[in-house]
Amino acid sequence: MEYFAHPTAIIDEGSQIGNGTKIWHFSHIMSGSVIGENCNIGQNVVISPDVVLGRNCKVQNNVSVYTGVKCEGDVFLGPSCVFTNVINPRSAVSRKDEYRPTLLKQGCSVGANATIVCGHTLGKYSLIGAGCVIRQDVGDYECWTGNPAQRLGWVGEYGHRLIFGKDGLATERESNFVYMLKDGVVTRIK
Repeated sequence: MEYFAHPTAIIDEGSQIGNGTKIWHFSHIMSGSVIGENCNIGQNVVISPDVVLGRNCKVQNNVSVYTGVKCEGDVFLGPSCVFTNVINPRSAVSRKDEYRPTLLKQGCSVGANATIVCGHTLGKYSLIGAGCVIRQDVGDYECWTGNPAQRLGWVGEYGHRLIFGKDGLATERESNFVYMLKDGVVTRIK
C-alpha cells in the first residue's frame, strides 16, 4: 500500500488510490472510484462509485462526492460542500440511470457548505464562495458568491481577485501571472 488510510477508513475492493494519498477517519472509498496521487481525503468523506479525483485534490471533512462527479487535478472541496447527481430525486423512484455528470476543472475551489447542482461544469481555477448554490456552468477563473450565486468577478490561479485595466489586462498579486479579459472570457497569457 503506497497510500495512507486511517484504520477507521473503509476502502472497498476495486477502488484505485494513487501514491501519497491520505485518507482520514471514518471515510469510505467505494468500489470503482479513482483517486489520484497526493490527494487528501478528510474525515467522514464518502467517495462514491465511478467518481474520479485527479492528482493533488483536497477533500475536506464531511463531503460526499457522488457518482457522476469528476474532479481534475488540484481541485479543493471545502468542508461540508454538497453535490447532487439527480435533478428530481424521489425515494420511491430509482433514477440511477439518470445521473447527470458534473465536471470540476483543473484548480477550481468550492467553499464550505456550497451546493453544486449536477449537470454543470466549474471552469479551471474558478472559485465558488462558501454557501453558494451553483445551478449553471461557471467559466474559467470566475468567482461566484452569494445565494442565489452570482458572478462577483474573476480570480487568478493563486485565488486573488483580478482587477482588469482598460487594456483588458490584470496582474495577479503573489503569482505575478498576467491575465487577459476579452469578450467576457479570461485567459492567462504569462
